[in-house]
Amino acid sequence: MAQLESARMVTPEAVALQFQTANIGSRILAYLIDMVIVVVGIFLGLFAVALLGQASDVVVPDWVALTLILVLLPGWWLGYFIACETLWRGRTVGKAALGLRVVTKEGGPVRFRHAAIRSLLGLVDFAIAGGFFAVVFILLTPDNQRLGDLVAGTLVLRERSGLAAPAPVSFHAPAGMEAYTSALDSSRLTIEEYQAVRTFLLRADSLPPGPRAALALQLANPLAGRLRPPPPAGSTPELFLRCVAAAHQQRQRATTQGPPPAPPRPPTPAPAQGQVPAPVAGPTRPAPAGPAPPAPAPPAPPSGGGFTPPG
Repeated sequence: MAQLESARMVTPEAVALQFQTANIGSRILAYLIDMVIVVVGIFLGLFAVALLGQASDVVVPDWVALTLILVLLPGWWLGYFIACETLWRGRTVGKAALGLRVVTKEGGPVRFRHAAIRSLLGLVDFAIAGGFFAVVFILLTPDNQRLGDLVAGTLVLRERSGLAAPAPVSFHAPAGMEAYTSALDSSRLTIEEYQAVRTFLLRADSLPPGPRAALALQLANPLAGRLRPPPPAGSTPELFLRCVAAAHQQRQRATTQGPPPAPPRPPTPAPAQGQVPAPVAGPTRPAPAGPAPPAPAPPAPPSGGGFTPPG
């Protein structure tokens, strides 16, 4: 049976956030509240149409009345959910009363497209078989998603819970290793490896010294053998992991925001009237010289690129 599941999202800054998805009980109760509002709105609309017909003494044919009912009732039902979720950032009256909100799988606000897909497939989820399909999908999916959520790529999250509000964490290069962090290529780092490094760095201060050093060594050695350049001499596994986390976040920010714009070139002053512009000097041919002395060989990188366990 579906419970309060924890949904994982990764922001563009490579920060993993944990949220609680709404269980079936809270979602059904929120839907019942919304349906009360929808039914009351339908009855008020029908009552207003009946009063208008009596006041104007106009006899509406049965087929016209039936057509209006078949068009207006689904339109009001769909319009209520689409308008509320689009304009109220994923909430309806029922969801707001239960502390629920609809978001995309990436954690962003839902748009008209998401709300429309959820509402249209809600006819399948709720209108057919009295909500049987919605209950089955919510119970069988790991993130408590009904069919409309699966197609639209959305989640229903709990805004009010006993958990602390998740907050992004930024990692900075250790002092003295800024240049190495900027040169570190983290493109071969997987999101699972980054999440393991992030979890260790966040809990490192609460670990005893022995397990802390052993776990840092276990995480750092495979990464030091794959990432380039290798860690500089004298660095510890934990310092290297901090560089990896900072370099990965810097790379994600650069990918998301794009390269900085180039500074504008200063305009070339126009020559004064009657003045001939100075000719642009062309490339000069260097004078022939004797054989250049051989360049010194670059230092070889440390073999293995790993760390040795403490003695």
